[in-house]
Amino acid sequence: MTVPPVLKPEATIGILGGGQLGRMLALAAARLGFRCHAFAPEADSCAFQVMQRSTCAAYDDEAALARFAAAVDVITYEFENVPAETAGFLAARRPVLPDPAVLAKTQDRLVEKSFVTDLGIATAPYAAVGSAAELAAAVTAIGRPAVLKTRRLGYDGKGQKMIGENDDPAAAWAALRQGPAILEGFVPFEREISVVAARSRHGQVECFDVTENEHRDHILKTSRAPAQVSDQVAAEARRIAGTIAEAFDYVGVLAVEMFVVREGSGHAVLVNEIAPRVHNSGHWTIDGCSVSQFEQHIRAVAGWPLALPIRHGRVEMTNLIGAEGEDHAKWLDLPGTAVHLYGKADPRPGRKMGHVTRIVFEPPSRL
Repeated sequence: MTVPPVLKPEATIGILGGGQLGRMLALAAARLGFRCHAFAPEADSCAFQVMQRSTCAAYDDEAALARFAAAVDVITYEFENVPAETAGFLAARRPVLPDPAVLAKTQDRLVEKSFVTDLGIATAPYAAVGSAAELAAAVTAIGRPAVLKTRRLGYDGKGQKMIGENDDPAAAWAALRQGPAILEGFVPFEREISVVAARSRHGQVECFDVTENEHRDHILKTSRAPAQVSDQVAAEARRIAGTIAEAFDYVGVLAVEMFVVREGSGHAVLVNEIAPRVHNSGHWTIDGCSVSQFEQHIRAVAGWPLALPIRHGRVEMTNLIGAEGEDHAKWLDLPGTAVHLYGKADPRPGRKMGHVTRIVFEPPSRL
């Protein structure tokens, strides 16, 4: 791949994927003068509603992919499960950022965990599971409770099963169709946090404030910034995110999900997962920060310098899930509140229909 030129306004950024993350990337790009062209196989993709151009085709449709590549200046993606073959096909024709090699690591939970631990960063204990014998050995080594996860294609609680003291590990593996898996020790965490970090083509790294996250039925429900953690924990979380971005030679925005656990009289941070893209826990940055995660990502892939993120106040983001999206009117007249609806027609249970951001403005500190 040749080094991509710095993009000028009116250049076209190609986005693989048609969900709400692609939609918000396009809105951020438009503010900077860029055009966007989405490629996704779903005809009802909500990102299509805000794109200058869109292509609805399968990810293995090489003729459509070639036309898409010819119509854009650089390509990025809004989700990490883009087929490796698709990313490779496009990378031979146009710059693809972040590098598709990052996808190869983060699409496989075992490879991702090994990558993180090789950096000297702590995670929950884990073991590969590819056979009944390996499953038994993993349960013996890690103990219970533990979480059995598919190595690929899991998100929002999909593709995982808890194994408690009285549960049958073989039944859990059967529920995952006995595919390649990873067993992770259950972490008795005090808090779940994340760091959304951006890295430019030239190695500049900017981290947003550490965010505290609460999940409901394995789906992110609420994010709060800043997280209620010590300065030492926050600094360590940001250091970890920066280390991972540097090790990947990453360009764009990524999120690192972490657990805060008790360690002696203090606390430690364990990495849970990496998301090589803009992330739900960073949605608060649209209204609650001087620059959003989406603008930072566009700046990075365009070759522009990153902005310094400055949080406006204490911020809380709430996902509108399923039928909650139809009840959005109750938020409209609340002070300091912004409503974001994604234009999805079918409010299925568990489907993210929008989000709400509330800001509590803080008076400036005295010098």
